[in-house]
Amino acid sequence: MSASNGASLDPRTRMLLEAPIVPTLLRLAGPNVVVMVAQAAAGLIETWFVGKLGTDALAGMALVFPIVMLMQMISGGAIGGGIASAIARALGGGRRADAQALVWHAVVIALLCGLAFTAVLWLGGRWLYSQMGGTGASLAAALLYSHWVFAGAVLVWLFNALAAVIRGTGNMAVPANVTVIGTVALVPLSPLLIFGWGPVPALGIAGGALALLLYYAGGTLALWLYLRSPRSLLRPTRQTLQLHRPLFVDILRVGLIGAVSTVATNLSIAIATGLAGQFGSGAIAGYGTASRLEYLLVPLVFGLGAPLIAMVGTCMGAGLHERALRITWAGAAIAFTLTEAIGLAAALFPRPWLQLFGQDALMLEAGTRYLQVVGPLYGFFGLGLVLYFASQGAGRLLWPVLGNLARLAVAGIGGWLALRWGGELVHVFWAQGLALLVYGVVISAAIAGGAWFGPLGRPRGPRALVARLHKA
Repeated sequence: MSASNGASLDPRTRMLLEAPIVPTLLRLAGPNVVVMVAQAAAGLIETWFVGKLGTDALAGMALVFPIVMLMQMISGGAIGGGIASAIARALGGGRRADAQALVWHAVVIALLCGLAFTAVLWLGGRWLYSQMGGTGASLAAALLYSHWVFAGAVLVWLFNALAAVIRGTGNMAVPANVTVIGTVALVPLSPLLIFGWGPVPALGIAGGALALLLYYAGGTLALWLYLRSPRSLLRPTRQTLQLHRPLFVDILRVGLIGAVSTVATNLSIAIATGLAGQFGSGAIAGYGTASRLEYLLVPLVFGLGAPLIAMVGTCMGAGLHERALRITWAGAAIAFTLTEAIGLAAALFPRPWLQLFGQDALMLEAGTRYLQVVGPLYGFFGLGLVLYFASQGAGRLLWPVLGNLARLAVAGIGGWLALRWGGELVHVFWAQGLALLVYGVVISAAIAGGAWFGPLGRPRGPRALVARLHKA
């Protein structure tokens, strides 16, 4: 980091570059864990109320939920990570003007991607949910919920893009506050629209979707108003509304590769949902309800991952590569410990979680088997996922993508072979558990082996080669 750059750095950027690693990571992760758990709680609140409508409604939501999570993970984790990484690297390198311009690039990407999700799911939803095992009443419920949710896909994308912009500056508190307030408002809003009260008609499962969209609409407005205020480090104005291809590339070269990893994660769960569908709607509801705990781990780990993106990205932009790696392994140790503890608790006591959403005997049996088999391996899922976020900050996503593709292959092919060879539902779950183990081990081994850097910790790539030749 040059002296001139160091003199011009914002205090928050300087903190990411110089403050003690673990205290800084925990301080930034605290509000961010709250925001992510609250965001996951929004979906759980909705699921709890929809469960009161019966098993078919719960199964219908289970069919749509992996696709909703796919959208949220791509917008918030993959493309959102690309946005936060690009802004962090720009600020770390002293490129304040580029960081300002990246805000508008993030908004444009969010608008286009949100419209694409709406079109694809409106046109192809019936075919997709049928392939996942939906039939009869469960398929009808899935289509109703899906059409409502994806009508507002742009709101989800804008919310996550604006939150990523703010987190890229190292500010985790504002997105946390907005999300927590929105979740508190969702608690009465969701049952009001699902069951009705007074002049408000009962909308059923569609009411849950509408409540979720109102949550994202309010959050998007709040984040935009913050960015337009003097308190924001980056402010989108007419003067900064200039679109440049290199800045789109800076976001998308990380975000699109990350999207491949996200698609692989959700596809493995969607395939397992389809395999579970061969055992009936009770099995779909049980697997879908149990696997929601895995989805709850995603925002928990993202609570650590978002500050990792900012800290690692800022350090990489400033050339502090050893510090970037120390930050990464500190985050990995914390994530593994948290997710493994949750997984073991779920394996030992599965029914308290499942009974939050229903009492159907088949649902409880299938969900219990899943948590007993896969829960003890959740630590490896947390390990792989947090290293994926750190790799986003570093702009090095090859091995996280390969690790996720390996997970998809083990989960999908293993589950299919298990049924083809006469196995039961529990054998599909064994394939899911093994896939998580492969996922975590592949990514951590690659980074430990120097996937980010060449010998002696030096950065790889043509720019690094030119720099070393010049130094020689």
